[in-house]
Amino acid sequence: MSAPAVLMEGIDKSFGPVHANRGASLEVSKGEIHALVGENGAGKSTLMRILGGLMKPDAGRVEVNGHDVTGWSTNDAIAAGIGVVHQHFMLVPTLSVAENLVLGCEPKVRGIVMDYDKASDDVRKLSNDTGLVITPDRLVSDLSVGEAQRVEILKVLFRGARILVLDEPTAVLSPPEVRELWTVLRRLRDNGDTIVLITHRLDEVVELSDTITVMRAGQTVARIKTADTTPAEIARLMVGREVSLSAGKRVQPLAQPTGPRPNQGLEVRNLTVMGSRGIRVVEDVSFSVKPGEILGIAGVEGNGQTELIETLAGLRPVFAGDIVIDGVDVTRRTVAERHTAGLSHIPEDRHRRGLILEYTVADNLILGVEKLFSKHGVIDRDKVGQNALHAIQSFDIRPPNPVLAARALSGGNQQKVVVAREMGRGFSVLLASQPTRGVDVGAIEFIHQQLLDARERGKAILLVSAELNEVLALSDRIAVMYRGKFAVVMPSAEASEDALGEYMIGAKKGNAA
Repeated sequence: MSAPAVLMEGIDKSFGPVHANRGASLEVSKGEIHALVGENGAGKSTLMRILGGLMKPDAGRVEVNGHDVTGWSTNDAIAAGIGVVHQHFMLVPTLSVAENLVLGCEPKVRGIVMDYDKASDDVRKLSNDTGLVITPDRLVSDLSVGEAQRVEILKVLFRGARILVLDEPTAVLSPPEVRELWTVLRRLRDNGDTIVLITHRLDEVVELSDTITVMRAGQTVARIKTADTTPAEIARLMVGREVSLSAGKRVQPLAQPTGPRPNQGLEVRNLTVMGSRGIRVVEDVSFSVKPGEILGIAGVEGNGQTELIETLAGLRPVFAGDIVIDGVDVTRRTVAERHTAGLSHIPEDRHRRGLILEYTVADNLILGVEKLFSKHGVIDRDKVGQNALHAIQSFDIRPPNPVLAARALSGGNQQKVVVAREMGRGFSVLLASQPTRGVDVGAIEFIHQQLLDARERGKAILLVSAELNEVLALSDRIAVMYRGKFAVVMPSAEASEDALGEYMIGAKKGNAA
């Protein structure tokens, strides 16, 4: 019997008082798709960083193809055929596909001159052999999100990887792109490659993987064959309790209250936004979100959703049109003035827009509302601390340490900090952009319930999500954004993933009224 592709036993790793791995183990057979799942902070990323040579374990043993590699370097891991595809793409947008793939190992024609023809030929052959079809001379900046994902996978394959670690590979893909990726991964597996898949999407785990390892609180709690389990059982193992997988169940529309309303919600009229290249990235979009309603926006990333939300939040200028919150025109107002008018914003990029990573958890929880925690211009640290402890407990932020730098938290717990801050302040309109991206099933359940509770309290919520099941489950109405416009707006009861997917890729057009 051949040795496992990956064997990790008794792995311990601590960062000061934080114990990320506690005797964790992982066994991955050759030629299988192995899913590694667990809550945010369960220790998955630390385990994979140790496998990839980015850090050394405090204790334990790591073997690859039967060889002890404990404490090896990143270069050692690459040389041994380990390839890590990160959730956030690591490509140079100003270079071509071929230039990105050969970066650091360029074929030379004369001295230091790159042999571009050979690089293109090598990339084209690898692309055709794997089914990851891409044109070598295209600029990365011109690629769709799905195409950029293909390039990331090709990049590690080009360097000889036979064991691929994929971190949330479908987080930004449309349904057709996800199906294409699954076809490619199955082909790689059938050709003898080994794939470790880290994902929070349990439906993907069940559909694609052969075997599953479940982690909780730094420990490995189960290794099971996928055919012998269900999403509900996986979620229970991850969280340690029964979890309602609410993203598979649609909410019932609320009966609209009669009589006068204190709030009027969000109204957008003929909004046009210009991009950095002088083109219209949002074009003549009009819609409203009423109090007590969730309007979901679906679409392949790069079709104007980001620019729409950032413009509504005051982070981008309005080229034409009007934005009205509770009857107040905020089109030319600052971010702070929009907050005062009743707007909260969960940004899609928590690092760029949601957090200051060097600040503590406590200080990140008051960003934008510091005046509420000040006396005569001096921050009341006791009040800040009390606010942090309440938010940490309410949103289960781990580790529960208010003076820890936000950078030290896992991505999912960083997201909880942002959600806790934005939903903890008084608001009448909420812009929720990718609110559960990179968040585990237990936290997803909690965040979904927070959104539904806000809806029941009469808040107007604009939800943008790459998770179609999330949009379908939470929204009263759904709009699909395609090339800067609303391709269609429909009641969620009339929508399905397949129908929305057709609008998302422009295969179908509808009435966006």
